Amino acid sequence: MKILITGAAGFIGYHLAQRLLAEGETIVGIDNLNAYYDVTLKQDRLNQLKDHANFYFVPLDLTDRPQLNALFDAHAFERVINLAAQAGVRHSLENPFSYIDSNIVGFTNLLEACRHYPVEHLVYASSSSVYGANTKVPFATTDSVDRPISLYAATKKANELMAYTYSHLYNIPTTGLRFFTVYGPWGRPDMAYFKFVQAILAGKALDVYNFGKMERDFTYIDDIVEGLVRILHCAPSQPHLAEDTSPLPPYKLYNIGNHTPVKLLRFIEILEQALGKTVEKNFLPMQPGEVVSTYADIDDLERDFGFRPQTSLEEGLARFVAWYRQYYGL
Repeated sequence: MKILITGAAGFIGYHLAQRLLAEGETIVGIDNLNAYYDVTLKQDRLNQLKDHANFYFVPLDLTDRPQLNALFDAHAFERVINLAAQAGVRHSLENPFSYIDSNIVGFTNLLEACRHYPVEHLVYASSSSVYGANTKVPFATTDSVDRPISLYAATKKANELMAYTYSHLYNIPTTGLRFFTVYGPWGRPDMAYFKFVQAILAGKALDVYNFGKMERDFTYIDDIVEGLVRILHCAPSQPHLAEDTSPLPPYKLYNIGNHTPVKLLRFIEILEQALGKTVEKNFLPMQPGEVVSTYADIDDLERDFGFRPQTSLEEGLARFVAWYRQYYGL
């Protein structure tokens, strides 16, 4: 089949494209290659994908509606995976309009394209950030997410509402995935684990926020891709609540995480062991927009797709460190 991946030069998009190409799919990848982080890293990901005969890359920004519609007109996409977004909680405090442009305007353009050029399934990235300062754990998709504490989180919540509306109005099968702290080789340099490795190898002290009293549901990239592939091939249907009610929209929402939160100081300890170095720590207060803990309830994902993450944090971080040393020649 022919599949569109937006954000194909990004961390998750690159790994997903590699997996689908290995399974014989035809992939059209788009990306605006913005300078939010090192464009060279994005180009190097693309260079590996371009070796595949069934991969086609188009430099395109989702805010360019005419060009996006022309792309849909030229290709009969059966499935679309939207991984293009302006990411990062802290960045949204300083550059709010980039989030509105990419995450709201861009996603609207994509939904409209899927409306006018019907697809079998639209899968899109949401985020665990939508849970805000939720104190009930683990986080479940049935929990209230009406109190986002960053603009990034607010745009991701908006994406979920927009997708529901288009599923309801136009019968577009959509599935939203709330990702929980994805890490691994070819990862994003703005992520904490990437910065930690840089600092440890450079002999610099680490800034550790909330005085180290934080924990995250770290999820290895291969596990994320496995879940994505299973979900991609199973578009939601229109269930009936009862015989006398209208069918619900073909809309689903899942957490996709490791279901195992790890304390930040333990995470740093594992990194130190993988690198063979210890590091000085600067303990600092909590930063605006951040949350103390994330913890994914993935019972729905396991029930519907038999999915359970398989990669331990020790194994995943060892693979990341090996890639980092090889890629940067350290």
